Amino acid sequence: MKYKSLYLAAFTLILSACASVPPELTPAPSTRQERADRGESLLRALLALGIDYQPGGSSPTSGFDCSGLVAHVFLEAYGIRLPRSAHLQSEVGRTVSLAELEAGDLVFYDTLDRPFSHVGIYIGDGRFVHAPKAGARVRIEKLESPYWTKRFNGARRVAAKP
Repeated sequence: MKYKSLYLAAFTLILSACASVPPELTPAPSTRQERADRGESLLRALLALGIDYQPGGSSPTSGFDCSGLVAHVFLEAYGIRLPRSAHLQSEVGRTVSLAELEAGDLVFYDTLDRPFSHVGIYIGDGRFVHAPKAGARVRIEKLESPYWTKRFNGARRVAAKP
C-alpha cells in the first residue's frame, strides 16, 4: 500500500509538472519516443523522493547521494551507466542552457567550493530532484531559489539509448 501511494504521488507530480511548464521555456522533445524516454527518467527520479541521503549511496534500499541518485535513475530508466561522481557526470551528454532545459536533464552546482560538486535531475516547472546532504532525504527544489541560483554550474542532456 505504501508503494501504491508513492506511485500515485509520483504520477500526480509528473502530470502537474508537465501541465504547467511554459512551452517557450521548455521545448518539447522532437519525437514521441524521446518524450516517453524523458518521462521514464522523471518517474524514476520521483519514485526516489523521501529516500534517505547516504554518502556513497546508490540504491533505494541503502539510500542515495546526489550522483548515486542520478546514476541509479539513468541505469534503471535507460540502461545507461553514468560515472559515479557529479564532476564526471558533468562531462557526459551535451550542454544545454537554462532556457533549453527539459525534464530529465542534469543540473549541476558548486556546493563544496568546487565546480560540479552536486547534481540533480530537472523535472520541469523550474524544479529539480536531488539527494541534498547528510541528514536529509531526496527532495524537490526550485532552480530559482537564491541558494541554488548562485551555485549553478550548468546543465547537460544525456540522450537515452535508442
